[in-house]
Amino acid sequence: MKINKKVVMFAGKGGVGKTTVSCATAVHFALQGEKTLVISTDPAPSLSDIFETKIGDKEKKLAENLYALELSSGEVLRLWKQKFGDEIYEVISSFVDTEKSIVDYIGTAPGIDEEFMLYYIHELVMRKKYERIIWDSAPMGHTLRLLNLPSRFIDHLNQAVKVYMKFNIKWGKRSIFDIIDSWKKLAEEIVEFLKNETEIVAVTIPETLSTMQTERLVFELHENNMNINYIVINNVIHEACCEFHRQRMLMQEGNIKRIDEIKDKIDIEVTKIPSFSYEIKGLEKLEEVEKILFR
Repeated sequence: MKINKKVVMFAGKGGVGKTTVSCATAVHFALQGEKTLVISTDPAPSLSDIFETKIGDKEKKLAENLYALELSSGEVLRLWKQKFGDEIYEVISSFVDTEKSIVDYIGTAPGIDEEFMLYYIHELVMRKKYERIIWDSAPMGHTLRLLNLPSRFIDHLNQAVKVYMKFNIKWGKRSIFDIIDSWKKLAEEIVEFLKNETEIVAVTIPETLSTMQTERLVFELHENNMNINYIVINNVIHEACCEFHRQRMLMQEGNIKRIDEIKDKIDIEVTKIPSFSYEIKGLEKLEEVEKILFR
């Protein structure tokens, strides 16, 4: 792989090795001398397991140029309230008599945490604290919904303005429309950020369900003009030492061929990572995967 985008987002079905590939990619850029953060927004993060050290809600240095962060849902909600809570309360309370606790309730709505993560990573890039950000995202269904959120949010705000205009309520120096306009501009910035600054890498395994979902992911991202130039196939068996492995190889070959055929339709590079006889844990083992990805 030859990636020049600041943000690399790994997407795929749960259990295909996204976190391992994410961590190996982060190790690669750190070894190149680039200050790199690997961040997990998976509901069940495993960065701590792979790096064999406790990683939490605060950025932690793991090695020279290499940092990691696991954001829990509770921390995401806290950061969301800190950034947007007051504005949301201002908008709602301008035409409905309500307590400020309404913000906590809204914070549990589906999509709020995912929308905020796009903002959070966008802000990390804008602050230029890191040269590369490696994003270990949630399973594939979350990813497709996540990438559509900013555009859907803009559509919602356009409709919301029509509703709020009926009230035409203002307070102080700022109106509802000022706040909504600032949200809309931010959503538009995030859409551009996803298309211009983010490389999405699909990670899969050579099994039928994962292969079918990967095809859907790749073509949907391509149709939406996202940067999807790489597929990583994990757990590929290269040698058959018994009947079980021969049968597995036969099954894998059909699925690998199907993934390779994607290259006939769009310009995309496929990298195959072998099935290891040991767990990929720690920096030394991750460097083995890094060499395969970036050879």
